[in-house]
Amino acid sequence: QVQLAESGGGLVQPGGSLRLSCAASGSAFSIYTMGWYRRAPGKQRELVAVITRDGSTNYADSVKGRFTISRDNAKNTAYLQMNSLKLEDTAVYYCNAPDLFRSGTYFNIWGQGTQVTVSS
Repeated sequence: QVQLAESGGGLVQPGGSLRLSCAASGSAFSIYTMGWYRRAPGKQRELVAVITRDGSTNYADSVKGRFTISRDNAKNTAYLQMNSLKLEDTAVYYCNAPDLFRSGTYFNIWGQGTQVTVSS
């Protein structure tokens, strides 16, 4: 079984920074795409950023220029560097691997989420 575990959330003041990590654990798998989503209170889950295995990235317009997604393929870990945080970035952030390949099958798996709160 492969699991995604997020870490790095917390409380930060507006304008501050946080770095989220998402580590995939298990054996005999490969991941092409890793992404970050978020769900703010009272809102639907939305895409924040995605990165492919070869480093191609895509960002939500609301975070472009402030957030940076990266990954370490050897560690099966993705990161989300969040700078210039705003109140509206407050949400639970989820890691996603939509095309994890293991035992001849593709899986779409999610982490449990990590809370990011931006508050003065």
